[in-house]
Amino acid sequence: MSRLTDLIARARAKDAALGDELEREFKALSARKSFGLNFERHKPETVELPGRPVRKGDKVRVLPKRGTLQKGDPTLWKVLTISKVDDVKFAEVAELNVEEPTIKEVAVADLVVVAEFRDYIYPGLKSTGKVEEGGDRPYHSVINGENFHVLEALTYTHRGKVDAIYIDPPYNTGAKDWKYNNDYVESEDLYRHSKWLAFIERRLRIAKELLNPSRSVLIITIDEKEYLRLGLLLEQVFPEAAIEMVTSVISAKGVARAGQFSRVEEFIFFVKVGDSFVELGEQNMLDDSRSASSEIGKNVNWLGLRRREPTAKRGARPNQFYPIFVNIETGYIHSIGDPISDDIDRNEVKVPEGCFAVWPLRPNGDEGLWGITPETSRKYHEQGFIRSRNHKPEKGTSSINYLPSGTVKAIFEGRIEVVGHDPDGAVQAVHKEAKGVIPKRVWNMPSHNAESGGSVLLSKIIPNRRFPFPKSIYAVEDALRFFIGKNPQAIVLDFFSGSGTTAHAVMRLNKQDGGRRISISVTNNEVAADEQSNLRKAKLRPGDPEWEKWGICDYITKPRIKAVITGKTPDGGDIEGDYKFSDCFPMADGFQENAEFFTLTYETPVSVRHNVSFERIAPLLWMRAGSQGSRIEKIPAQGWDVVETYGVLVSLDQANLFCEAVQLNPEIRVAFIVTDDDRRFQAVTRHLPASVESVRLYESYLSNFRFSMGR
Repeated sequence: MSRLTDLIARARAKDAALGDELEREFKALSARKSFGLNFERHKPETVELPGRPVRKGDKVRVLPKRGTLQKGDPTLWKVLTISKVDDVKFAEVAELNVEEPTIKEVAVADLVVVAEFRDYIYPGLKSTGKVEEGGDRPYHSVINGENFHVLEALTYTHRGKVDAIYIDPPYNTGAKDWKYNNDYVESEDLYRHSKWLAFIERRLRIAKELLNPSRSVLIITIDEKEYLRLGLLLEQVFPEAAIEMVTSVISAKGVARAGQFSRVEEFIFFVKVGDSFVELGEQNMLDDSRSASSEIGKNVNWLGLRRREPTAKRGARPNQFYPIFVNIETGYIHSIGDPISDDIDRNEVKVPEGCFAVWPLRPNGDEGLWGITPETSRKYHEQGFIRSRNHKPEKGTSSINYLPSGTVKAIFEGRIEVVGHDPDGAVQAVHKEAKGVIPKRVWNMPSHNAESGGSVLLSKIIPNRRFPFPKSIYAVEDALRFFIGKNPQAIVLDFFSGSGTTAHAVMRLNKQDGGRRISISVTNNEVAADEQSNLRKAKLRPGDPEWEKWGICDYITKPRIKAVITGKTPDGGDIEGDYKFSDCFPMADGFQENAEFFTLTYETPVSVRHNVSFERIAPLLWMRAGSQGSRIEKIPAQGWDVVETYGVLVSLDQANLFCEAVQLNPEIRVAFIVTDDDRRFQAVTRHLPASVESVRLYESYLSNFRFSMGR
């Protein structure tokens, strides 16, 4: 190791960039696990940004000549200067990542801006239309952009707020159906599996930041090509989550393959975060039998307090290694101790008289962690939600049990009834509701047929527009219902949204119970591989309006969302046919929902800080406040403005008027305050209601994107 370090230092002395690159690769290799899923974490992807104006300092590629079918030159160039000759713009560009860069002049029209995924981005959103049929209901969002960058943008608006993520990523079949580094990953690619894993891992790591850590779920569908690797990847990215895999029949007639079994199924991974659990349903998903009886009158389940995952070791969470003092005579909890630092021997902790200390020790004697903080334990002790049983003072052990937060919430909401207390105050509680049946891990539902619930249904909504392999809307609806069926305010994200099935399914759930769930759909505007050849022959390029109109987002996703809300096809006719299964009604009825369409933009920190980019930042502020009601589109002329759910203060001289307006509107959730002075920001914050989140612009925005996520 020291020899390699010396060699890297010598390389850096001659070429700093090369030294840094070697050090990154060295760290990646040295961090490899000796077991589990090991794979090459390939060079970060790049994405071309057609339509983005070329600026001095940009990273660009030179486009192939119009009309040619050859692939573009992958060489990266940096724009040094931009000049104008006879109304034609030219750029002087220098080759990147070489010791002696070539410098040449290229017409700006023949350049496309490129973003590497190690680069910092400062995102904005540009509205490209909306459909409004839902009155004051919140808006669903459809975002056209590279999903890695859109996920980064959502860390500013939805970090820790997303209740469910449903994705149907590329299955890595070898067909030309997805790109990596602007090249298709084809079946003969020797690095096909590791490229796919690197592609997925980067996105999952950011998605993890968006999920609500208290209770949320990540749902991923996959087929047999990558399900084994995906399962291991999920275990590594979400080590504390409970992961289950369901086998789902999507076409009973099957796909015949010579010499192989006929494929009828795909797999669905459910990654349950926090205290997320599978709600009981109306049927068991396999057949017509009902496999569980009513829960009414059954006692609640107490769980062991010690965390069980392998990573739950002392020191991993400094506040969750503490003593619970148990009375030697009664075996009941006497009190909860304070957490101790890693340098303190637990045996040195003073124990109250007549008690012994119970620690979160593993069966082999190693020190672990409790599942909740001491503050929560003390509160639960007062309320009867934690208890000690089967104490053995001579061994210093006792079974410490508690009620999970979902059960506690159900008690306070009246869905679980407290019918008595044990001598130590621990509650005796029973379920008050009938909850249906336990779903099985093999699903064989006629409604999940990918042809009738997917392709055929989509052909009615957007006739004569082809999209390969759309999911059955009823399959997505059922998968989500098990987790957000009882959460009418849920936020659902799909960052491989394709035709928009997930958003459509969320609208159906809303109609069934009057919910106000919102969906965020992310897709790019990539044109199908076959269609690209025809467009290139016609001398078109990405970024040209005649090219972009055939992209997935503009040609499929946006028209579908608009059609299902209005009940009208893109040609203006009523959508034919009825929805079936859990909720039957004519598709022409549409939905009482709102949706807005956006395209991701790339801003500069200078333009953001000087309010030049406010119109592109404005949708992000609105989304952070709940995607509901009016939006403050421009810098307020009076120095401040307040709408239904948020307000913006630009001139601190108007702070008193702004604070008064916020106090008069109990629906306001967020106050954005533009200032570089943290003391003045805090002064304004003190005059705002405690229920209002105060956000300092543009420091909060810039600092959020100042570090590289998922790299």
